[in-house]
Amino acid sequence: MQVLMILSQIWKSGANIYFDESDDRIAIKNQQLIPPEVMEVAERDYVAIEKWFNSWNNASAEKITLMKMVHQICGWQHNEKLNDWLCNENGTFALFDEWMCSLARNGWKDIYEDFRQYEYDESNKMARELYIRAVNYAKKQNKAGE
Repeated sequence: MQVLMILSQIWKSGANIYFDESDDRIAIKNQQLIPPEVMEVAERDYVAIEKWFNSWNNASAEKITLMKMVHQICGWQHNEKLNDWLCNENGTFALFDEWMCSLARNGWKDIYEDFRQYEYDESNKMARELYIRAVNYAKKQNKAGE
């Protein structure tokens, strides 16, 4: 089973699997919520899961934001602030959709595959614009909340 398929099933169960920076290990919160068959697959594919998490260790804030956006839109991990931004800032969701379409034009056909291997110049320009918009939106929200 693909790593993102396993992780998405864990996240959708209400549990959280994540990289714990305090001890450089994979951690799970609310493991009891994970269906036994999913946990069995996760244990069997632990090395691949660990490799996926480690591949994000030195990722830029831009890439991490894009990952969170994909996870939000797929319903794997919910992020209220990100959802508000996608839904409330004009043109942002459309740009995100176009970014995903650009990756699809470059071969990304399976949401459970890591999008990073399908990035190229056009998608990178859109990714940068999305990240800039996210940062600006967050700054505006912070000022409004002061």
